[in-house]
This record gives sequence, structure tokens and C-alpha cells, in this order.
Amino acid sequence: MELDHIRNFCIIAHIDHGKTTLSDRLLSLTGTVPEREMEEQLLDSMDLERERGITIKSHPVTMYYKAKNGEEYELNLIDTPGHADFTYEVSRSLSACEGAILIVDAAQGVEAQTVANYYLAIKKNLVIIPVINKIDLPHANIEMAKKQIEDILALPSEDAILASAKEGIGIEEILEAVIERVPPPSHTGAPSLQGFGYDSYFDTYKGVVTHVRIYNGTLKAGMNVRLLHSGKTVEVKEVGSFNPKPYIRKELNTGETGYFTANIKSPLDVKMGDTLTDPRNPSDEIPGFKEVHPMVFSGIYPINSSDFEHLKVNLAKLQLSDPAFVYQVESSAALGFGFRCGFLGLLHMEIVQERLRREYEMAIIATYPSVIYHVMMTNGELIDVDNPVLLPEPNYIQWIEEPMVKAFILCPNEYIGDMMALVQEKRGTLTNTETLDTRRVMLSCRLPLNEILIDFHDRIKSTTRGYGSMDYQHDGYQRAPMVKLDVMINGEPVDAFSCIVHREKADFRGRALAAKLKEVIPSQQFAIPIQAAVGGKVVARETVRAYRKDVTAKCYGGDISRKRKLLEKQKEGKKRMKAFGSVNIPQEAFIEVLKA
Repeated sequence: MELDHIRNFCIIAHIDHGKTTLSDRLLSLTGTVPEREMEEQLLDSMDLERERGITIKSHPVTMYYKAKNGEEYELNLIDTPGHADFTYEVSRSLSACEGAILIVDAAQGVEAQTVANYYLAIKKNLVIIPVINKIDLPHANIEMAKKQIEDILALPSEDAILASAKEGIGIEEILEAVIERVPPPSHTGAPSLQGFGYDSYFDTYKGVVTHVRIYNGTLKAGMNVRLLHSGKTVEVKEVGSFNPKPYIRKELNTGETGYFTANIKSPLDVKMGDTLTDPRNPSDEIPGFKEVHPMVFSGIYPINSSDFEHLKVNLAKLQLSDPAFVYQVESSAALGFGFRCGFLGLLHMEIVQERLRREYEMAIIATYPSVIYHVMMTNGELIDVDNPVLLPEPNYIQWIEEPMVKAFILCPNEYIGDMMALVQEKRGTLTNTETLDTRRVMLSCRLPLNEILIDFHDRIKSTTRGYGSMDYQHDGYQRAPMVKLDVMINGEPVDAFSCIVHREKADFRGRALAAKLKEVIPSQQFAIPIQAAVGGKVVARETVRAYRKDVTAKCYGGDISRKRKLLEKQKEGKKRMKAFGSVNIPQEAFIEVLKA
């Protein structure tokens, strides 16, 4: 296809604003997918995506469309996720495009992630086509959506296309706008092949399948190409595109997107954002793609220790399709060998764990999530701690810094008071309040990342009856009186339950942990003390009561001294048992406590 007849674009929006439904309509209108094969959420191929109604992976697809001017165009579309935890997927997809369709829900207006994705697209110098979706809804407010597009995003509202992906309204106008407004790709002037690997996945038969955008030259089967980052030279076995299933093509030319397979068997040989080039006459690396750094850490362990190697192989395969996920080997006294894993957020962590269970059939257990702390030692050394077990003793610590985030919360006016109370409860400070329109405000605040990990997003949704939304970005570090909370069972510390908490919240967290453990640890022949301690100070205690055999049952009447002698003998036996007995904590107990 000629360069001026190719368009590369993606769809960006806040979660649940209709990106995947619009993709379905585009596939249907261009005839890419036959009518008999069409189904809802066609590009969401994972069961998880369909169940939750969210997009987790970016999905590329090549469409051919005959425009009103009679010319045929090749349209390369990438459907992207909308949740803040999958921003890395969006940024990689934007790197392979010249334009973006920005969807705004006519009923909900501009949301937090709409703004975040808009700025990502602006940074990549993409042409933005605003689309007001769901205009068929009875409570749609088109004028409000247009005003917000002008006031918040500074885009002219007359450029916005009115559409309803569900009803098929405005779909043709969107395709015509893509052809008219999105510029065709251009040559970079490189001396040879220059391709950009923006995604990949593992195929049992083909090995690593890399999604690629060609910036210069031609890629075809039989060629040798060099991956600049790893320095490996590989032979291309197959090239093709997606419709949305992969299909083989003779070659991929400048401006086109697709995939290639080569003799790459190890997931570790491929790096996202890598540049492909000719080994005999190499081109420069394609700039402008930055790596992502995990924000949340958690340990993942196999329930059966013999599955360790199996888990290691599956984590490498999963990392191929999700490069934002990182891992390294660690061990725990309670859980054995496992991996310390880094995620972009709590939803990202939940999705990775669920994919391991479903796609790779792994029985796993995850520890309590934590973040990276900066710890200044008394000898002047600054260390990073992402695992509570590695936190030094208090007498060796000068100070601890915790990671902070800048959060933007959009909510209806009537919930401002509730939101401010929630921010204060999470040790945050409100920095700015901005009125967006007659109904909504945007609160800017600074919060510790540790506080928003578990339930902050859920609390915003429940407090605002689903109308609130949030986006956040990393905002440096701040000193705080953080302490390590240890949990001891029968006097033995269990490192899987350890966590780093703010000193003011240590007592509350300790009491909650002890109470939950009391429920889930089975009774033994002796009483089991459960203690939560900060340093040497116990802040909470619960006791699992012992089984008690009635040793006096055989005494019918008689002297009280006989009964007392039997009870004393029992007491001595329990004391001896407690000294030598060990408490086996069932895996269910770990899972229940981590849920709590």
C-alpha cells in the first residue's frame, strides 16, 4: 500500500467509555470481520476482560476501507485499556501511531483517565480526534461534554464527532475523519530497515511473536534482523498482520504495523521498545520510549514448593505480554521459595495473579502488597526497601522516606466533604479545588502511595455512588515515622505477615491482623498466643484456645485432691507441649489474612 494511503491510529478514553464497542463497529463497517463471526467485545480475547468489562491488553487490527473519495486505505487500529494501572500499555501503543480517537462519554463527560491519556497523546505529538460517544442515552448531555472538551482539554468542540457505538451512529464519520485529519506515516530517512517492537506474546509453536511498526524499509521472511537492545541477530520466519486473528503477509513496508516471528525461544531476549534493523547497515535506535517503574510490590509463591521452576517459566511468558510486570527470586521462612513481583497498581497486581491462575493453571499465594521506601542508615548509607523483612533494626535507621503520589479526583459537587474526609483519613493533603462545570469538581491532593494501595479506589466509587474517578502520578518521596509491624505466633515471628505501617496506624493494623488470625488458625492441644509487635513492644494480642480433654470425667465423687492432681498433671503436659510444639499455619490462613 502507498504511504499516503496508510493511517495508524489508536482509541483512548477513560474506563467504560465505549472504546471496545467502537472497535467492534469499525471492524464490522470495514468488513474486516464477517457478520457471522461478529460478537460483542471482539478484541477483548481474554476471559478476564469479558468478565470484568475492561480492556487489559492493547489489541492491534489492520482494516481496509474504501473512502467516500473512491480510494482504498489501510487503517491500522490499536484498541487500548482505560484504567490507570494499564497506562504503560497505552503509552507503548501511542508510540506506534500518528493519531488518536479520544472518546468522551456524553453522560459522564471528561473523566480523570480521559485527561491522563489526552496528555500522553499530546506528548507523542499525535493528532487527536474527539468523539462524543453514547449520545443515544436518555441522560446524555452533549452540550456539557462539548464544553468540557473545550474547557478541560482545550480542543475545539466543533471538531468533536457525535456518535453512538452501540447504535452504529457516526461510525462512518469517524473513519472519514481519520483519513482526513490523521497524517500518513513518513520515511525517517534511515539508511536501512527501522522497526519498533511495541508488544509481544509467547506462542508454544512459534516462540516469541513480536508486534512491530515499520518506520523505514521492508520486513519479510528469510531476512536477518538485529535487535539493538540485546544485540542478537535473528532470522525472520514469518511476517503478518491482525484481522484481528494473525494472518501471514509477504512483507511489511514503511508505515505498516503487524507482527513477526523469528528463532527467538527465550522471552528474555525481547525487550519492549526495542528497534529492529539490518545487521549489515544498522540504523539508529528509535527514540522517545521510556521504561516504566513498578509502584507496588508483592511476593508470589507456589502453594506446592515443587512448582517453583514451573512458576518461573510462566512468569517469563507472562512478562512478554505485560512488560510493566517485573519479578526476581526471593525466599521466605514461612512460604519457601518464590518471587518478589512489581506492579503498576493494585488492579494490575490482581489481574496478573488471576492470569497466572487461569492461563497457566498455577496454584499461588501472594503476600501483603508494599511499596519502595528510602531508608537512611546511621552510617550515612541510603538503601531502598521493598520488602518488610529487609527493613533494618530501628537503632540503625536515621529516617525513612515513603513514596508520594499526586492524585486528581473528579467527583460531583455534593460529595466534596466526603472526599476531603477520605483524603485526610489516608494522611493526604488537599492542594487545589477546581470547578469543572455546574455539577463536578476536581480535587488535587498529595497522598502517600502506601495509603491508596488497598481500598482507596473502591472507597471513592462507593462514596460517590460510582460517579467519582481518580488518576494519579508519582510525586517524589517524603519523610514519615514508618515502623515495621511484626506478627508472632507462639513466640515465633512469621515474616509473611510483616508489613511497614505509619506509627499512628500500627496499633489498629496489629489488632485487625491478630483478630483475623485468631479466626483462621486451628486450635491445638495447647493455647497459641498471637502477638503483633512494633520493635519490642506488643501492640495487640489474641489467644487461640486449646482443645481441652476432660481428665476428671472418670472421677465420680471422691476427694477434691484427686481431681486437682489430674488437672495439675494435665497442666504440666500442656506446658511441655507448648515448649516443644510447633504451629503449622494452613495456606488458607495466609490467603484469608491477606484478603483482610
